[in-house]
Amino acid sequence: MTDPIADYLTRIRNAVMANHRVVEIPASNMKKDITKILHDKGYILNYKFEEEARPGLIKIALKYHPVSKQPAINKLVRVSKPGLRKYTDARNLPRGRNALGIAILSTSNGVMTDKEARQQHVGGEVICYVS
Repeated sequence: MTDPIADYLTRIRNAVMANHRVVEIPASNMKKDITKILHDKGYILNYKFEEEARPGLIKIALKYHPVSKQPAINKLVRVSKPGLRKYTDARNLPRGRNALGIAILSTSNGVMTDKEARQQHVGGEVICYVS
C-alpha cells in the first residue's frame, strides 16, 4: 500500500456512503491521531483501538443524524499525497470548507486541526479536509 492515509479516508468515505454503522481499519499511529481528532470534533460517534490483532485494528462507529439519517461526515478530501506533499507555514494555514469543516495537519507538535495549529503558531503538512 503506497498511501495508508488515503486508504483510511476511503474506507470511512465508503462506509458512510453505504450507511454502515461501524468500519474496521488497520491501525497506525497517524491513523489513531486522526481518529481522535475526528471524535473530538464530533465527526464520529466512537472508536476503539484493538491491539491484540496483528496489525492492530481501529473500529470506528460512524455518526448519523437521528431523524434525517444524514452522516456527520459529508466530505473527506486527501490533500498531501506521497507523490506531491503539501506543506504550509503558520501564516498561510488553510481553513476548512467555508469555515464549517476542519483541516487536519501533521506538525512538529503532532497531528492537530488548523485551529489548534493557528493558536500554537506552527505550520506543517496538510493531511486532509473534513466537513
